Amino acid sequence: MFTATMIAKPGMLDPVLAGSIQSAWGGSELRWLSAAEAAEFDIPAMPDNRWNVWAELQKLSVDLVVQPTEGRKKSVLVADMDSTMIAQECIDELAAEAGIGDQVVQITARAMNGEIDFEDALNERVALLKGLKSAVIDTVLANRITLVPGGRALVQTMKANGGYAALVSGGFTDFTAHVAGELGFDENRANTLLHADGALTGAVGMPILGREAKITAVNEITARLGLTPEDAIAVGDGANDLGMLHLAGTGVAAHAKPSVQAECDVRINHGDLTALLYLQGYQKSEFSE
Repeated sequence: MFTATMIAKPGMLDPVLAGSIQSAWGGSELRWLSAAEAAEFDIPAMPDNRWNVWAELQKLSVDLVVQPTEGRKKSVLVADMDSTMIAQECIDELAAEAGIGDQVVQITARAMNGEIDFEDALNERVALLKGLKSAVIDTVLANRITLVPGGRALVQTMKANGGYAALVSGGFTDFTAHVAGELGFDENRANTLLHADGALTGAVGMPILGREAKITAVNEITARLGLTPEDAIAVGDGANDLGMLHLAGTGVAAHAKPSVQAECDVRINHGDLTALLYLQGYQKSEFSE
């Protein structure tokens, strides 16, 4: 059995459109998870035209995910931070404060698209920040970092239902500690910016947390909880997230780079982070904040 879920921005999912997809695929009765926002139905087999329908719905700003019904409600959330749980790339914001934003943004974009090695790109960008006052981090957190809508509801709802939430980032602990605290994550893992005499040294603590470290995090966290990666839902947007997205039972490319979407079956481009709850079958009335 498979479940098809349609998700749009609040008020933007047309009931007639949703019903037409359900009817065309011979699905069970349409279940509304949130009026005019999210709906689902069950089907006995994966439709042959899934991606054609997906492409047409994208033109209408509607996300479509078809997945096995059994086991879709997960016990562990593993989330990327930059451009996933927050709307920015923290290193780009630090660079903007240092007056070298354009130079660093270009390197970041290439790294997230998988065009250049993540570790090399990180070292190159951090070296450009050498001498930046450590206090600038607090300024960036206060003035430049914004949370992606739906993030707190995602974390808190999964925790309220016995889940565990981990923030695992190729960014920096100076930021993940703050964001994890704001959203209620149980733990956070990231790289360490080295400081000396109140300024950044231009170096990162070793070892660098990148693609492989995110895979390790999924394996370690689920094993510690007596679970398997199949029990996890992972979300990210960049090339260094692909390993954990492929490993987790449900890997979500959320507002991701095209190269990342191309390798993932679960893609969210229009809904916010509560889409990850709808994918698991939660109704909006069940959300916690």
